[in-house]
Amino acid sequence: MQYTFYKYQGTGNDFVMIDNRNNLFPKNDTKLVARLCDRKFGIGADGLILLENDKDVDFRMVYYNSDGNESSMCGNGGRCLVAFAKMLGVIDDEANFIATDGLHYATVNDKGIVSLQMKDVNSVSIYEHYVFMDTGSPHHVEIVEGLDTFDVKKVGSSIRYSGLYGDKGSNVNFVSPVGENTFDVRTYERGVEDETLSCGTGVTAVAIAMNVTGKTNANEVTLNTQGGELKVSFKHEGDRFNDVFLTGPATFVFKGEIEW
Repeated sequence: MQYTFYKYQGTGNDFVMIDNRNNLFPKNDTKLVARLCDRKFGIGADGLILLENDKDVDFRMVYYNSDGNESSMCGNGGRCLVAFAKMLGVIDDEANFIATDGLHYATVNDKGIVSLQMKDVNSVSIYEHYVFMDTGSPHHVEIVEGLDTFDVKKVGSSIRYSGLYGDKGSNVNFVSPVGENTFDVRTYERGVEDETLSCGTGVTAVAIAMNVTGKTNANEVTLNTQGGELKVSFKHEGDRFNDVFLTGPATFVFKGEIEW
């Protein structure tokens, strides 16, 4: 079978995009998805995303981690999918789409900057050394020293597989403050089982964690990832964070065909 694919990246978080409005992609073939995402024997990506029709909204997002398994929400993937939908002519400058965690609204400008509304965060668990929340995917957030040389894969893996989060596991974010409203972030992603250059739901969790623990009073936070800069804005009402938006570039890399 031959597949036409499109490669997109959002601050270094890269994805194989497939237009599946014809429903021809074998969605249960986890081995195929993993092969397509493999960086040595396939196209290479942190995940694979299908764009599908939906009768109620502009499109549906189906997201797979690079291990081949369908996964929870991916913020950078969602932003890249919006840019992909615009390129296909499915949308103009605005989108309403459905993902595994519910309905999302997004805007995209002519420079490829996509602002994606994330799910409301109604519960934040604050512990002595870390914060945990679900921003569409589960995220552990902790401040560390020496972030530049920190062993993200080793420590992140130990937390991801620890008794804290059971078999389901969690994504793990390590943070270093660099200014009043600016933080450096490195993320270990479950499903990829390694550090990625950027994680959209991760930086969203970091921004909220830094606000709720008093590390910043801002409702717009700048996050520097290994792959570039993202911004997260929100409203804070009581224990609830709403109108949460993740904003940054979503870039087309190349188009190709692959046969399996």
